[in-house]
Amino acid sequence: MVNNLINHDCDFFVEKAGMQMLSYHVTPTIELRAPLPQQDAPMLLALLKANRDQYQYYLPWVATLQTLDDEQQFLMTAAAQLARSQALNLVIVVNQQVAGMISCDHFEDSDDSANVGYWLGRQFQGQGVMTTAVRGICHLGFDHYHRQWLRIRAAVDNQASNAVARRSGFKFLKTEPRGQHLLDGDHDENVYELNATMYYQGLRE
Repeated sequence: MVNNLINHDCDFFVEKAGMQMLSYHVTPTIELRAPLPQQDAPMLLALLKANRDQYQYYLPWVATLQTLDDEQQFLMTAAAQLARSQALNLVIVVNQQVAGMISCDHFEDSDDSANVGYWLGRQFQGQGVMTTAVRGICHLGFDHYHRQWLRIRAAVDNQASNAVARRSGFKFLKTEPRGQHLLDGDHDENVYELNATMYYQGLRE
């Protein structure tokens, strides 16, 4: 668990919906922000339903989100974890449209690491949105949550997720046999990692 690692007076916290919330414009058109359960649930659920077979194959938890109430409860949990500095589960907004979600979670204090995960609505795919979002979550993870290592775990046959990891500057570490549980059972997973030193060197280049 990470405590008191975010400076709540920084520019990433803005007034929205009558409260202070995290809002990070990675680019002028791509924003990562804290979830607003009542507002975001209908659009996120619609995006998941539009391509449910693909999402729930690689993300089995999607099968548990069947109703608007399910999605709202999920987002309320995500907002509570963010408030307690336990995890970042952020909404991806593209040109003011809700487009998907990205997370930085599973904080491990032994090596100051965390995992990055993501999904994106079909109509927003293939435009570089997720690569930009991953770079944004890396900035938050390294600069404001003081992680030293960030890792992406992708099923070997999930070509899109593996491509995002590579394009975002993550380096292949290893393949874990049967490391990822998918809808039809356990599959091998590729593990990619990026450390803070590599990240800051990349910013200077």
